[in-house]
Amino acid sequence: MAEPRNRYSTVSLILHWLIAALVVTQVALISAHEATDGPISREFVNIHKSVGLSILVLTLARLGWRIANPAIPLPETTPRWQKLAARATHVLFYAFLIAMPLVGWAASSAAGRDILWFGLFEWPLLPIGGGRDTARDLMDLHETAAKGLYVLIFLHVAGALKHHFIDRDNVLHRMLPFIPRRP
Repeated sequence: MAEPRNRYSTVSLILHWLIAALVVTQVALISAHEATDGPISREFVNIHKSVGLSILVLTLARLGWRIANPAIPLPETTPRWQKLAARATHVLFYAFLIAMPLVGWAASSAAGRDILWFGLFEWPLLPIGGGRDTARDLMDLHETAAKGLYVLIFLHVAGALKHHFIDRDNVLHRMLPFIPRRP
């Protein structure tokens, strides 16, 4: 019988932490946008759009990788409700990390605002009309989803810390291999 995996693959680790870093970057970019005015404020929004579309592409890649390389099961001692909560949180992460950039992209498209991906090329706009009113409604949805994402991040981090400090298992080691493995 093969020994169970005790950590995620390098590809999984890179995608997880890169997407996490980009999500934190998104929060910083929007905070900077709200704290500034004029051209610099618009530049923060333009970078925010590029990072958001990058998150979309990376999340789709991560989802594909995850389908081909299933998650490591939680320890057998983990209660069923916690396994279900972890599964729901992960599914919701994928949903939010795909939906939020799509909604932002749709908002830019509805308003007819070009998206210049990191200044390299124009990202195509979606065939969505409606103008500013539709764009505003989509941005309201985008901002509400951001609050939901914050809740998911809290739950995810709290769960990882619970496994490490309370359950004292190796769940956190799977995503942070530099943390020593417990016997």
